[in-house]
Amino acid sequence: MSYELRQRRPRIAALDVIRGFALCGILLANVQPIANAGRTVILEGQASPADAWLGLFVEQRFYPIFSLLFGVGFSLLLNSAGERTARPRLLLTRRLLALLAMGVAHHLLLWEGDILAVYALVGLVVLLPSTWLPRWAVAGLAAVLLTGALVLAGGPFSLVPGLFLLGSALTRYGVTDRIERSTRVPAALGLLLAVLAVPAVWLQVREVRFTLTLALAGLLIAGVYVCGTLVLLRTPLRAVLESVFAPLGRMALTNYLAATVLVLAATRLVGGVPQEWSTATVLTIAGVILAVQWVWSTLWLSRYRQGPVEWLWRWITWARRPALRVS
Repeated sequence: MSYELRQRRPRIAALDVIRGFALCGILLANVQPIANAGRTVILEGQASPADAWLGLFVEQRFYPIFSLLFGVGFSLLLNSAGERTARPRLLLTRRLLALLAMGVAHHLLLWEGDILAVYALVGLVVLLPSTWLPRWAVAGLAAVLLTGALVLAGGPFSLVPGLFLLGSALTRYGVTDRIERSTRVPAALGLLLAVLAVPAVWLQVREVRFTLTLALAGLLIAGVYVCGTLVLLRTPLRAVLESVFAPLGRMALTNYLAATVLVLAATRLVGGVPQEWSTATVLTIAGVILAVQWVWSTLWLSRYRQGPVEWLWRWITWARRPALRVS
C-alpha cells in the first residue's frame, strides 16, 4: 500500500463544518481590525444597536472554537503519525515551526493581529510537552489553565493554552470519534451552556468586570454554537451545512490568510475610515469575501485533496511531497 493511501484517514465531517462556521465568524470579527492595520484607532461615542448586537454574538465567540479545534487536530495527527513513524513528536515539531514561520510572515507583511504565531508558540510550549502526560492530567491541566485565565482576566490569548489542552483531552478520551453519534448529549450540553451564558452576557453588557465577563460569555456562547451545530448535523439540514461550511473548513488556513489580502483590497475599494464603517458595510465585505472563498474552495477541492497552504504545510510536516490531485 502506498504512503499516500496509508496516511489518509476518514475525515470527521462535523469538524470541517464547525471549522468553516468558525472561520466565517472570525472573518466578520476581523474585517475592521484588518482594515485598520497601520492606522491609529480612536474609540469615541456610543456603539449603534447594530454594532452592539454584532459584538454580542461575534466578538470573542469564534476564536475559542478555533483554539479548541487546533487541540483536537493536534492529537488526531499525533495518533495518525504514531502509527507510521517512530518519531511522531519530531513531525509535530516541524509542523508547529512551519506554522510559526507562516504566522510571523503574516504578521510582518500583512497584519499585526495574526494569531497563527501565537498558536504555534503555545503549541510548542504547552501542547507538545502534554503528549507525554496521561490524558487525565491533560484534562485536569486544561481545567486549571482555563479557570486561571478567567480569574486573572488576562485577555483572549490567555484562554488559548487551556482550550488547546481541552481539545487534546477530548480527542484522547475518544469524544471526537463519537462526536456525530448523539443528538441528546450536545442538545443537553448546549442548553446548559445557553442558560449559563445569559447572566454572563448580561454582566458583559453592564460592563461588570468587562474583561472577565467578555471572556466567560465568549466561551459559553462558543460552546452553544458548537453544540447547536452538532445538533443540526443530525437533522435534514446536514447536507446544507456540509455544502456551505465544509469547503471553507477544509481550506481554513488558506482562507484565513487569503482573507487578510481580500480585506485590505476591499479597504481600498470602499474607502473612508474603517473604524467608522457601518455594520452593513462590514457585513457586506465579509459576505462577499466568504462567497468568493466558498466558490474558490469548492472548485479547488473538486480537483485537489486539500488547499494549497494546507498542502505545503503537510509537505513540511511529513518531510515528503504529498499527492495533491484527487485520483
